[in-house]
Amino acid sequence: MEWSDVRIFLAVARTGTLGAAARALRVSHPTVGRRLRALEEATGQVLFQRTADGFVLTEEGMGVLPLAEQIEEGALAMERRLAGKQQALDGTLRVTSADWFGAYVLPPVLAAYATKYPQVQIEVLTGTRLFNLAQREADVAFRIVPFEEQDIVQRRLLQMRYGVYVSATGPAPIAGDGSGYRLITPDVLSGSFPDTAWLREMFPNAGVALHSNNRNVKAQMCAMGMGIAVLPRPLGDQTLGIRRLELDVEPPHREIWMGYHRDLRRLNRLSAFVDLTVRHLANSAFDASARSP
Repeated sequence: MEWSDVRIFLAVARTGTLGAAARALRVSHPTVGRRLRALEEATGQVLFQRTADGFVLTEEGMGVLPLAEQIEEGALAMERRLAGKQQALDGTLRVTSADWFGAYVLPPVLAAYATKYPQVQIEVLTGTRLFNLAQREADVAFRIVPFEEQDIVQRRLLQMRYGVYVSATGPAPIAGDGSGYRLITPDVLSGSFPDTAWLREMFPNAGVALHSNNRNVKAQMCAMGMGIAVLPRPLGDQTLGIRRLELDVEPPHREIWMGYHRDLRRLNRLSAFVDLTVRHLANSAFDASARSP
């Protein structure tokens, strides 16, 4: 039994199809099918039931799944430990964050890093998915909540300031009223998001125009005149067609956390990126805590 075959078994179990497993592992579709057949022949067991909807683990497959995951964890731990001892400033650095953070906060950091360390190839992975640092899906991650995973070295970078934005061509709504205006919120007006509860309190008579969990979408819809939006200041201040309202009370701040697996703390290309990020974001104009007395 080879570790590469165990990886394929786990990928098929997690994705349910050969094609999805191939994309996850960055190998060809035929390779996944061939190696899976080889694994079943080597073990003498049928590990998956082939159905019209995809591959489903058999009883035998379910029985060995925890063992395969243990093998994976050991192999990944070895990979992280060896990677953490690399001293050369080359190779690939994978960075993950939310879309807006990757587009409006990280570019100056990434540009400075690329200039200083041209031998390092940078991959930026953005979106709502939380990439797994233990499985080396990313080397360093930025989030608006603390990391809950084990063995993660993390630090709070800043308290991100948010602002209230409207179309640049329209009149400003009146705080405490909002009649005739509509809101662009991350969810229904349930108060489960800080933005939502705050907007409802500031503009109680405003209706709702749009719900979206994507900050970039909210900014563009705000520019189209669809409604009032709360946006991170780096995104809102750099988006054409919208303007920030000067209110007596600012929207709730959100903390920005940076984290990486402890096994990579001696990886030079990662350490250099962490140091550069901290220097660039220290006393940032968007850091609410830097303005605290």
